[in-house]
Amino acid sequence: LVLFLVALLASLVMPVATKSVDQAKESALKEDLQVLRKALDDYYANTGHYPQDLVQLVDKRYIRRIPADPLAERTTSWVEIRADSPGGGISDVHSGAEGNALDGKPYREW
Repeated sequence: LVLFLVALLASLVMPVATKSVDQAKESALKEDLQVLRKALDDYYANTGHYPQDLVQLVDKRYIRRIPADPLAERTTSWVEIRADSPGGGISDVHSGAEGNALDGKPYREW
């Protein structure tokens, strides 16, 4: 009976814990996207063009390192959006993670 109650309580707590982990990953993703987009804007403001790759942001010290996408868990999953201007550098980034956020919007649209 005691084991049954412990198992029952654990099954009730598990969805809440899983949701809070997902919320934390989404918050980290929003922060990483904000940092990358600000670095891209700062780079453009200082140079008059966008960088050709994200490594240039690190080389020029706009960011310390390329952050790992918290959902895809790798630094190479960022979807780079190229500018229509001459030179066509990276003007925006999106998450490369599969799936949808808790609000139903696909991560690739963030």
